[in-house]
Amino acid sequence: MTTPFYVAPEQVMKDRADYARKGIARGRSIVAMAYADGIFICAENPSSTLHKVSEIYDRIGFAGVGKYNEFDQLRIAGIRHADLKGFTYSREDVAARNLANNYAQMLGQSFTHEMKPMEVEILVAEITDTPGEEQMFHILYDGTVMDETKFVVLGGEAEVIRARMAESFAEGLSAEQALGVARAALAGDDRTIEDADLEIAMLDRTKGRRTFTRWEP
Repeated sequence: MTTPFYVAPEQVMKDRADYARKGIARGRSIVAMAYADGIFICAENPSSTLHKVSEIYDRIGFAGVGKYNEFDQLRIAGIRHADLKGFTYSREDVAARNLANNYAQMLGQSFTHEMKPMEVEILVAEITDTPGEEQMFHILYDGTVMDETKFVVLGGEAEVIRARMAESFAEGLSAEQALGVARAALAGDDRTIEDADLEIAMLDRTKGRRTFTRWEP
């Protein structure tokens, strides 16, 4: 009987993390930030039919980078969870924090137990009626959850774009100013991103109960 080939658990986890990170880095980035009326989300996405940014519930938005079919499965699961909880209890009981925890469990389970981890990073964002209480949960491929309040960068050259955002972000931006900041951060100094290559959505507290809206610049 032959001895089974042994690989240290640390090496297995490292290989899975490297695999997931490489897949996510090949995609195009998303920037989300708090602005005067809520949360502004801007994705570099030339497709007019495959959306990276979507509505989950009344005041909750979703964005994903990486493999489209994988983060779209997560989006659908989030909608079903939110609808069921809102119907069973009340609409006010549906919260981004709970959704983020559920997503973290799903991604963590996939990362540790499946042969191939999910090549995705996702954002769950929620606003309230009070400015300054925006919540943005950045969930990584391994189930790690990061709670952000000002801005988030997902996918692509995330570190470089995050540094640009840190230089130009300010509190209380208008939608037009937020678009300028997001476009500059995504493009950098060596290229230009056309309006047709951007997917823009907002969670706008001035819209009433259904706050999610898409915007064509």
